[in-house]
Amino acid sequence: MKFEELNLNNNILDALYDMNFEDCTPVQEKCIPEILRGHDVMGVAQTGTGKTAAYLLPILSMLDSSNYPKDAVNCVIMSPTRELAQQIDQALQGFSYYLPDVSSVPVYGGNDGNRYDQEMKSMRMGADVIVATPGRLISHISMGNINLSHVSFFVLDEADRMLDMGFSEDIMKIASYLPKTCQTIMFSATMPNDINKMAQQLLKNPVEVKLAVSKPAEKIQQSAYICYTTQKMQIIKNIFKAGDLKRVIIFSGSKQKVKQIDQALQQLHINSGQMHSDLGQAERDDMMFRFKSGQIDVLVATDILSRGIDIDDITMVINFDVPRDAEDYVHRIGRTARADRDGRAITFVNEDDMYAFRQIEKFLGKEITKNTLPEGLGEGPEYVTSKRPNRTPAKNRRREDRDNTAHKKSKQHTRDKEEAAPFNNRQRNNNTIPQPRNPESQQENVETKPTNSKPQQHKNNNRRVKGPNHRPENAATNEPKEQNGTSQSRSRKPNNHRRPENNERRENEQGRRRYDSSRTNKPRQNNNRNARSTADVTPKTAPKEKGIKSMIKKPLKWLKSLGKK
Repeated sequence: MKFEELNLNNNILDALYDMNFEDCTPVQEKCIPEILRGHDVMGVAQTGTGKTAAYLLPILSMLDSSNYPKDAVNCVIMSPTRELAQQIDQALQGFSYYLPDVSSVPVYGGNDGNRYDQEMKSMRMGADVIVATPGRLISHISMGNINLSHVSFFVLDEADRMLDMGFSEDIMKIASYLPKTCQTIMFSATMPNDINKMAQQLLKNPVEVKLAVSKPAEKIQQSAYICYTTQKMQIIKNIFKAGDLKRVIIFSGSKQKVKQIDQALQQLHINSGQMHSDLGQAERDDMMFRFKSGQIDVLVATDILSRGIDIDDITMVINFDVPRDAEDYVHRIGRTARADRDGRAITFVNEDDMYAFRQIEKFLGKEITKNTLPEGLGEGPEYVTSKRPNRTPAKNRRREDRDNTAHKKSKQHTRDKEEAAPFNNRQRNNNTIPQPRNPESQQENVETKPTNSKPQQHKNNNRRVKGPNHRPENAATNEPKEQNGTSQSRSRKPNNHRRPENNERRENEQGRRRYDSSRTNKPRQNNNRNARSTADVTPKTAPKEKGIKSMIKKPLKWLKSLGKK
């Protein structure tokens, strides 16, 4: 169908004629008449099918033909990213070239204070069309810079992407400021449950237009390389040597990989640039301008460029890694083969991405061609479509051995702790037992003990040393042995009649009485032996001197003690 067959404004048709647009796409053919009739529209179509013109052309035509307020905001278009907002505003300026009374302003973050002031003035003066990101528009609403009570058109472009980015609450908050008579138009590449719920809340009896849901264009030549991660850069080098470098986008899932890929390409003397969210708005604008103008041949980017970016002459898209789901894959490769052009899409699949790539093939309903690796790179991994293809059997065996070794080490460590616990307790208890000062006495006691007797080590060790004149029981002396072998019996039998060790017990009358009675009940020979043993334990004290001698010796002892000190 021709655009002239649609009920569009003549000024719009003149702009389309200057832009060499004659035939409308299927989504434009079905959406434009419904929007002109004032119906809410829910459009679901693949990327690159002309959805932007499908809602801009009828809205601009009605704004130019009908009597809408001149000093109020009449249309609000929501965009998930800044780049898409800029692109929508550029398309709007081209379509409204012959509409001098229709004004527009893009509203997005990442700009300086001067840009914020320009946005605020434009909205307060009543720009006809506002193309905004949700976060920035919420900021202007909270500051009172915009009045949405006169809005006649509310458009949600790439609604599924906005929900993925977490803008659902912001969208519902913005919609609460709109009048109930506002015409709502929603476009999405996919139709998940969240989109259905939002459509039920925002749209009133919508007309649904569904065309080839999430299917890439037929003119895209899709292929893949089954390779290891270390082989990817060599494959890119081989591809660029064989063909034309111009107008290539390389997608990667993380910002760090984008930086590394761009650095590797520059080392290969390839004119490349990078696009990711770490760049400032001015840097992102400059990078897009340089890529569109042909100053950069290869652009390495994250999924920030996978939605809605319209660059007609992109010849190749390379997926450095497999996207997280099939919809992202469709959006990525949809950057090429636009406007009935041919394009190529190449995906690198390593051993960790095989299962995800197989799910993409199931989603597309066909098997993607597998290319052979270039010469000199060796062989790639075997293409396995099981659920966990990220580890080869050898790696699985090494992992199991490593896990078993770690488990054995942990069990051995626990067993060692359990075995060491009683030993530590015994050692702690032994530390409380005082050791004898003369180790020879302990050795002699061990030698004189008979083999059939129980050891008395603790009892001998518990003997308290009273002073430096202490002599062990079995120490070598010049005294003759008694006939009855009292010296040997002294070493075999424990001394049950030594004085108690505790000072409090020594002063106890009952204990002293028991101690005295035990001494009187023994034979004379035993008494002499016990007396000798007690003398060994406690030093003998000389009888106290009386009279003048003691008075004279006291100061002398005191002076001698001072000399020693």
